[in-house]
Parts: sequence; C-alpha cells; structure tokens
Amino acid sequence: MTRPRKEREGRLTLADLAKLAGVSKMTVSRALRNSKLVQEETRHAIQQIARKHGYRPNLSARNLRLGRNDLVAVLVEMVPSPNRPMSGPYPLEILGGICQEMTSRGFGLMLTTLQNWTAQSTHHADGVILLGQGAHDTAAKSLGTAGIPFVVWGAQRAGNPYVVVGSDNRRSGVLAAERLLSLGRQRLVFLGDTTHPELADRHEGFVETLQAGGATLIASVPTAFTFAAGVQATQQLLAHRAQQFDGVFACSDLLAMGVVRALIDHRVHVPGDVAVIGHDDSAAGAGFVPALTSIHQNWADGGVLLARKMLELIDGRRAKSEQLPTMLIVRET
Repeated sequence: MTRPRKEREGRLTLADLAKLAGVSKMTVSRALRNSKLVQEETRHAIQQIARKHGYRPNLSARNLRLGRNDLVAVLVEMVPSPNRPMSGPYPLEILGGICQEMTSRGFGLMLTTLQNWTAQSTHHADGVILLGQGAHDTAAKSLGTAGIPFVVWGAQRAGNPYVVVGSDNRRSGVLAAERLLSLGRQRLVFLGDTTHPELADRHEGFVETLQAGGATLIASVPTAFTFAAGVQATQQLLAHRAQQFDGVFACSDLLAMGVVRALIDHRVHVPGDVAVIGHDDSAAGAGFVPALTSIHQNWADGGVLLARKMLELIDGRRAKSEQLPTMLIVRET
C-alpha cells in the first residue's frame, strides 16, 4: 500500500491532498482559497481534510510556478503635510478597502508615496494601485512606463490605456449645482484645481448645470485640498466686492470648512447669505458647526473595487474601468 508522501518525505503535497479528497488538484487549490467556484460543502470537506493532515501550502514553489510574489504596491499621489496628513479620510478609508480585499486573498501590501517611488522600488510587486492621477494625468503616465500592471483611482478619459476606478465626479458637480439653484442662488464660486481630472469633471458638471439654470459662475479658483486654502480663497473673494457671491461648491470638505470659517469670521451668514457645499461627506464635515452639506463618495467600496481589478489583471484576466455613484447629503450649510 502506497503511503501519503508526507509520511515518506515529511510534507503532504497538493496532489496527495487531492487523492485523499477524491478531487482534482485544481479543485483543492480553489477550495483552499475559499473560491466560490467550488460548492460550499466540497470546500468545507477539503479544508477539513487539510487541517486533519496538517497540510501547509508551499508558497515559494507556487509563486515560482506562477511567476509572482503575492505582493501589491500602493502608491499615494498626494504629498503628505500637516495640513493634509495620510491619516485623513483620504487616503485612509480607501486604503482600508484595498487592505480588506487583498489580505483576504492572501496578498501582502507595500505602501509608499509617489514622490518616493522608483520602478526599482516596486519591482518585486505583482502590480501597483495608484491613488490619484496627478495634475494633467502625469502620475498615471509616469507609472505607465514601468511595465507593471496597474490600476488607478481617478477619472476616466477616452483612450486611457489603464484601468480606472473612481466616483462619478461629473454627477457630483451636477448635484451641487442643482442644490444651489434650488436655494435660489445665482452667483456661484467653484473651488478646486481643475488640472486634476476628477476635479475637471466636477467643474464640467457644475458649470453646465448652472448655465442651464440661468445662474452665473463668477469665479473658479484653483486651490489645494486644505482648510487653510479654503480660508485664504474666501478672504480674497470677499476682498473684491465686484465678485459678490451667494453660493460656493468646494471640491473637498476641508476646503469647504475653511470657506465657512472665513465667511463666519467676516460676519457673513451661512447659509442665509452664502450657501456652501463640500465634497467627500467626511465625518469631520458632518460634525462641523454648522454641519456641512456635502457630496458623498464611498472610498471604502472604491478600495475594494481597486483591489479586485488589480487581482483580475494579476490573474491574466481583462479588467474594466468602473464608476461609483455619488449622492448629495443635505445638512446645515
């Protein structure tokens, strides 16, 4: 009688486990990865047999055979600063979604910022997830020269040779404009750097909806994603009386909170004199006084989607770009 190889050589192989379970090696492999391609009853039976016989997969041999290391790099395009830390809702929530999906599939993650990235620093990774395209799409374009599979959090563009996951930013602009128009606001301001594709889409939706509603965009101000930038931009607008305005769409909640603070400091009533809408629906915005009206985007779900697209590319499958819906959250501003 032939003994299992574990007894002969000290380690049970995938083939031995398949014989014990009476199934193919592929079925065993899928069951151990908890794949839904294997019926639940069969998965549990195989996993029980593996535990009983102390089976441990030879990850080094498997990775050598597959030509991969089960490692994905995450590059954050933003430059961290005290005014915009890495511990903020972005990128932390989206990183949480990526980590949740990747670790459940047995992949490790390495995290760095784009400013510290070189092709050599990620050459062991099976793929890269880039958070943020950069102004004029420069971050994604530079990564495209590295010869490694990658997916991007950002905005889709016709002809992009890479997979993009992002929010419906054009819809965000439409929602903000519709809300301000419904409040009777006619002289509006947009705050955000439209060299970034996501913000360009928000601006496009915002402007088209304002024009259709008969309102006027009196200023479009390029700004950073910070509270201080919101304060500064608002102070400059208030200093020019010819640019009197009654509504603001700020492209991040931090920006919007800076706008509200500067308005209140100048004894401008919010929302009586000027209505303000932010973007992101952050916990800080919801807890701000007055509570911030904002456009909700789901970063955690975005992180999960990014990870799934990355895994599809690593497995040699075709992945498609995808947009997540946004929605207006009405509060006090």
